[in-house]
Amino acid sequence: MAFRKPPDGGWGWVIVVVSFFTQFLCYGSPLAVGVLYLEWLDAFGEGKGKTAWVGSLANGIGLLASNICVSSFGARPVAIFSGFMVAGGLMMSSFAPNIYFLYVSYGIVVGLGCGLLYTATVTITCQYFDKRRGLALGLISTGSSVGLFIYAALQRELIELYGLDGCLLIVGALSLNILACGSLMRPLESSSSPPPEKICVDKVPEQYFVYHEKEKTVEENISILEKGYIDEKCVNNVPHCKQDSILNKNVLTSINVNEKDTYKKKVVEQTNFCKQLAKRKWQVYLTYWKETMVLFKNKVFSALFVAILLFDIGGFPPSLLMEDVARSANISEDDYYMPLISIIGIMTTVGKLILGILADFKWVNTLYLYVTTLLMTGVALFAIPFAKSYLTLAMLSGILGFLTGNWSIFPYVTTKTVGIEKLTHAYGILMFFAGLGNSLGPPIVGWFYDWTQEYDTAFYFSGFCVLLGGFLLLLAALPCWNACTNQSSKLPPNTYSYKVASNA
Repeated sequence: MAFRKPPDGGWGWVIVVVSFFTQFLCYGSPLAVGVLYLEWLDAFGEGKGKTAWVGSLANGIGLLASNICVSSFGARPVAIFSGFMVAGGLMMSSFAPNIYFLYVSYGIVVGLGCGLLYTATVTITCQYFDKRRGLALGLISTGSSVGLFIYAALQRELIELYGLDGCLLIVGALSLNILACGSLMRPLESSSSPPPEKICVDKVPEQYFVYHEKEKTVEENISILEKGYIDEKCVNNVPHCKQDSILNKNVLTSINVNEKDTYKKKVVEQTNFCKQLAKRKWQVYLTYWKETMVLFKNKVFSALFVAILLFDIGGFPPSLLMEDVARSANISEDDYYMPLISIIGIMTTVGKLILGILADFKWVNTLYLYVTTLLMTGVALFAIPFAKSYLTLAMLSGILGFLTGNWSIFPYVTTKTVGIEKLTHAYGILMFFAGLGNSLGPPIVGWFYDWTQEYDTAFYFSGFCVLLGGFLLLLAALPCWNACTNQSSKLPPNTYSYKVASNA
């Protein structure tokens, strides 16, 4: 479907506001799950790697299936349905008898709802904005960061007042406000449609082909059924078989339309409808995979999906485990001026805004900017094992939070790489790998701790993953800037090359 030109304002600002609050309400608790993580460790007595699965699933599993749902049903229905999922999952988690129940209620149900909401808000925002897309994406993505900051303190306070179960019930009730936000996500109208007469003329060949094939199939199948009916009669009366065969044509022309013929027609029509439906569905899936293969022919896109996978494996664990890192370093609670998760949330908000604004400048190459954040994140992760005080951990938390703000420019990079027409398809694929990384990262770090009883090896591994992804993306981008720009006219029509810095 071709959308009309993005208005870069108007109702688009309403979309920005409701998308901000949607991400605030849905991602506040999952991103601040580090507070709940400590409570679950004490309540269920499971290992850190096993318990970390709850938060990692909540932040990763929803991204695995978000593309198909948003592409098929649109942003508004998905947002409203997902609001029920997030609220229901949080409330169900308050009754969890064990860690396995939380895997389903919090990890899968809440996680799936959050992932669908994230893709819905990003997709509809990109449709409404073009020139100010970086600013718009930066604004809506700060919703999750503000949610992380507020929910980290809110959940801690609610746990002290009402316990873990009461906290989850209240947070779930707050999530019901997503329904109001989702109802305001009015889809952008498609480009001006041609007159009705032109539509009919354009669609006549296909419609005539389907109708003609259906009509022909009905007649042929009725002839076969009637022939079978006569053959059955011949079996019961063998001496007259030859005579019935000779008079077959006369019998067919003399048969009156009765109830049996009507029933046969209905059966044949239903059978033909099922065949046509299956054929069309197969064509849709075949087209989807062909378009996917075209996307992966783009070097930058192929490197981008590897980079986002490795980034989420290594870069996501600090937001979940930083509180436990401080506790494992025997840092006194008297030294705590602010939860480390809250610091990450504040700086992520700042990072998303600043990086989003930078992405709108014509002289800034957004892909190089994104690669820079990846490389700096890897270096910061390598420094965590050397942090033995609250001050150093707070500084690293702020740096990591700011760099994690690169999520605000990731949709921008994706759009520039594949084009707005392929955004939903390409972004869904990338979110699949991002979700996979989110799901695997914290458990891997937790398992490292269970094996070695310290976090040093785990964060060395995390830093290596992020640095590797950044270098791969940089290597894929450097050789193809000029080549892709100069040869873009020779590429297939569905292939998009990343624009140079002056046009980014």
